[in-house]
Amino acid sequence: MAAEEGARSPTRMLAEGHLRVATGGGAPADGGIAVRHLPHHHASKRGAGGKNEQYNLEDVDSVPSKMSNKLVNGNNKVPATLDDYKRLLVPVIEEYFSTGDVELAASELRSLGSDQFHSYFIKKLISMAMDRHDKEKEMASILLSALYADLLGSSKMSEGFMMLLESTEDLSVDIPDAIDVLSVFVARAVVDEILPPVFLTRARALLPEFSKGIEVLQVAEKSYLSAPHHAELVERKWGGSTHFTVEEAKRRIQDILKEYIESGDIDEAFRCIRELGLPFFHHEVVKRALTLSMENLSSQPLILKLLKESTAGCLISSNQMSKGFCRLAESIDDLSLDIPSAKILFDKLVLTATSEGWLDASFTTSSAPNEDMRNASGEKIKHFKEESGHIIQEYFLSDDVPELIISLQELSSPEYNPIFLKKLITLAMDRKNREKEMASALLSSLSLELFSTDDIMKGFILLLQSAEDTALDIVDAPSELALFLARAVIDEVLIPLNLDEIGNRLRPNSSGSQTVQMARALLAARHSGERILRCWGGGTGWAVEDAKDKIAKLLEEYNTGGDLGEACQCIRDLGMPFFNHEVVKKALVMAMEKENEARILALLQECFGEGLITINQMTLGFTRVKEGLDDLILDIPNAQEKFGAYVDLATERGWLLPPFA
Repeated sequence: MAAEEGARSPTRMLAEGHLRVATGGGAPADGGIAVRHLPHHHASKRGAGGKNEQYNLEDVDSVPSKMSNKLVNGNNKVPATLDDYKRLLVPVIEEYFSTGDVELAASELRSLGSDQFHSYFIKKLISMAMDRHDKEKEMASILLSALYADLLGSSKMSEGFMMLLESTEDLSVDIPDAIDVLSVFVARAVVDEILPPVFLTRARALLPEFSKGIEVLQVAEKSYLSAPHHAELVERKWGGSTHFTVEEAKRRIQDILKEYIESGDIDEAFRCIRELGLPFFHHEVVKRALTLSMENLSSQPLILKLLKESTAGCLISSNQMSKGFCRLAESIDDLSLDIPSAKILFDKLVLTATSEGWLDASFTTSSAPNEDMRNASGEKIKHFKEESGHIIQEYFLSDDVPELIISLQELSSPEYNPIFLKKLITLAMDRKNREKEMASALLSSLSLELFSTDDIMKGFILLLQSAEDTALDIVDAPSELALFLARAVIDEVLIPLNLDEIGNRLRPNSSGSQTVQMARALLAARHSGERILRCWGGGTGWAVEDAKDKIAKLLEEYNTGGDLGEACQCIRDLGMPFFNHEVVKKALVMAMEKENEARILALLQECFGEGLITINQMTLGFTRVKEGLDDLILDIPNAQEKFGAYVDLATERGWLLPPFA
């Protein structure tokens, strides 16, 4: 390993010197630092998945991966097959358990190349640690955190844990407590943020219902991740090599930056950042520095100087710099509540950084999907959010959809409809199933009365872009968001194609992107419609399919001699005014099919005259029939002519909005 000493990998930067994890429960060997794991935020992982970060000018990142491995490690031995790779892994892991040398393990793994097999490394490392003492289990968790994003991408991490869950039965044969031990590894990975919380729900959907892998997920969720102070509990389950926590790291970074702003001593600031020994957490330095520069504009020149020179001196890698900007972009809407001009200031910072060359020119500042919204007055947005919060809270108490729609119209800010949607679902996620069901039912109503499909898509994009920050306050936020997305498709608020459009506007491998994939998986499952409609225990919203059946039956009954007043009462009893467009659609189709169309049209006239069906709902019903005319003509050859006659009648009687007529 002679060539190793000439190349400082990202993990080598974990400490000033040759890093070793304490292997005997005492101090680290050779004066190194036993560094506790720190989280890496998946949603802002630019360049993750095996790319080396550039910590000095001698890095060989521009060389193709296999050739780079040979240059860095002086090793031409690259496994040709999966079996060769598995065979070569065992001595690497054994040596790591003996020495605690994170740098050496990273170097050996890098020398093997074969990035496509890294999921097997994760499986092998954990399965070997499971059959050993707590010391090795703690060391395995630390190694995964150290290698995450530098060598092990988020997709490989998920694949590796999925393979472990699938083989739990086999592991239990040799390791009696395999379920509990593996559940701790899963919980630890979630706490360390090398696995997203949504992994548990996604994995549960893929595993056999009564498998031991499902038991592992249940134990991880109920015994560890749902427990009070669960993060501290999980982190110290195996003793830990140090108690250097995430919060402590954030506090130290904040202190360093404040001291720098007061003193202006950039060399001292660099020394303190270097002494943290946390290069994989430098994105937090970037995020907090940018936030301080927006809070205190007079400090901005010093902050920009710090970030620019830290990149030039290879203290903060370009990858970590991009991560820091990405994380701030995701939370910029929330920051705007405290700093109204945050979006404008952030755009200027991005422009300065890219023009001066210390931020990747490909970085995009689209922290909100709508350009008009991004440039809008911060004060107006703040006022809109406050008023929206009051309206939503009142709705949760009253369940009065028409009143909410009137209140929202009075705000006269349709350009902020996506922000309202984000606020609605965020508030609902932190409440009980009743409010979640009410939010979905309201979304159906708004999609017909006020919101365009584009508004709804933008609202979900805002939610998904800030999914990681939401998950800090709401543990199961990703799975809840996936259910809201899937429910929107089932309720025909969105169409499946919209999920692809939303996914294309999110960063690959981000938490938001994974949530979209999870929503697709929910929709692809057997009997998905009924399950998703009843996901929060039912209420108004879950009965959409039932309502369609009831509408068809009441129309048939009325058409065969039923009473007009009784038919109107049945429509009223449905209690779904936002779904009355379905009554109009089915009535028009029935009128085309039956001979006594006058009777059906009389029902529509009565419903409109009583105010039971609004002009908006009537117009929407006609619109849906118009959109399906091509298919109707196959069964009803004169459907086009009949529909034209119905439109003329409706226009004459004032049923339709002028634009349709």
